[in-house]
Amino acid sequence: MARDQIDMTPLQSRDELVAWFEAGCKDPSEFRMGTEHEKTPFTLEGHRPVPYEGARGIGALLEGMKLLLGWEPIMEKGNIIGLYDVTGGGAISLEPGGQFELSGAPVETVHQTQSELMAHLAQVREIATPLGIGFLGLGMTPSWSRADIPVMPKGRYKIMTNYMPKVGQYGLDMMYRTCTVQTNLDFSSEADMVKKLRVSLALQPVATALFANSPFTEGKPNGFLSFRSEIWRDTDNARAGMMPWAFEDGMGFERYVDYALDVPMYFVKRGDDYIDVSGSSFRAFFDGRNNNLPGERPTLSDWANHLSTIFPEVRLKRYLEMRGSDGGPWGRLPALSAFWAGLLYDNAALDAAWDLVKHWTAPERQALRDDVPRFGFKARIKDRYLFEIAKECLVLAHAGLRRRGRIDAIGRDETRHLEPLDRIIDSGRTPAEEMLEKFNGAWNGSVEPAYAEYAF
Repeated sequence: MARDQIDMTPLQSRDELVAWFEAGCKDPSEFRMGTEHEKTPFTLEGHRPVPYEGARGIGALLEGMKLLLGWEPIMEKGNIIGLYDVTGGGAISLEPGGQFELSGAPVETVHQTQSELMAHLAQVREIATPLGIGFLGLGMTPSWSRADIPVMPKGRYKIMTNYMPKVGQYGLDMMYRTCTVQTNLDFSSEADMVKKLRVSLALQPVATALFANSPFTEGKPNGFLSFRSEIWRDTDNARAGMMPWAFEDGMGFERYVDYALDVPMYFVKRGDDYIDVSGSSFRAFFDGRNNNLPGERPTLSDWANHLSTIFPEVRLKRYLEMRGSDGGPWGRLPALSAFWAGLLYDNAALDAAWDLVKHWTAPERQALRDDVPRFGFKARIKDRYLFEIAKECLVLAHAGLRRRGRIDAIGRDETRHLEPLDRIIDSGRTPAEEMLEKFNGAWNGSVEPAYAEYAF
């Protein structure tokens, strides 16, 4: 998320929180998709982490991007921490360890997502290469220890860094060593939101397996195909996971509001200052019972910012965020948007996907999610391997995109963006298994070649 929200309208009732979500409903003709991807900066010489400070640091990179793009800088305490495109709606932001994120503008087609990505990467290279900076497209830094990684000058991250070790084993690894690619998609009504949320939650392990490519930690295999996904199993379970209650009767905007009210907060922002309220629920704040802000009531900004610190496998805002996938090489990134748009933006595909998952129980869904980081396509649910389900989902996604009929300048529909996933299915192996084979073969037991083969 590039910017903390700024709307100091005081909240008076729970109904306003529900209405905030309801305002996201759109006519299907207005559906858009947004793609967010993170990439790890490294020094071209030596393959080391890139600090924020200095003439060849992350701050200098952002200053160069500001001059190139003409985007508005996002400042904090005198430091540039991001950029915002006032016209198009896209943004560039920093994750805690310097991971460089593009939050793409809302666009109509996967073709536009790909064009946006290619333009962004060309612009970044133009500034980064003279600074001696490259970018790595993996789900986790393959060679650095947590202590190696610099901290970006963002107030919210200081609060999170102090809080994370209290609530899970891997929170700091999540913050400083992982990268993801996300797709954000719209809904037309509360019922449409619920159906899409349930389908995408149940099938998130499919996307995890298709994009799994974080098998290394500090230069060695870590025993997982997506260690990034494993990290989320023990980061902060009060704000992460599969939300089994979303499949219960009565699910809707109100149910999600009640969930979010009880998720512990990290911070409240007032002016340029972040006030540490970690561990206290939004419900207590809403009732005027926050010990650090006694008697004060939250604003719409506080609500929007709090929602951005909830981390389930699929997150509800005024759209749905698909959060289960490792970041990856540039050629694979548009495939995530194609996969989910094919399944969720065509009613026949959405119905078929629901038929695929509707008989799964909450324990079965959880077991699949728990198994996929280690086993990938070999994870099972009921009597089926995840590989079979992934193959079926790709067939549905292809059909959904064909029916969408969004054609590019030379007459191709959006199914062409699924080709990287088709190749993965044809091989029968996750990207991580391909990398492990290289590690044990051509790479001679070193992860250093990844900095060339998986660079942007």
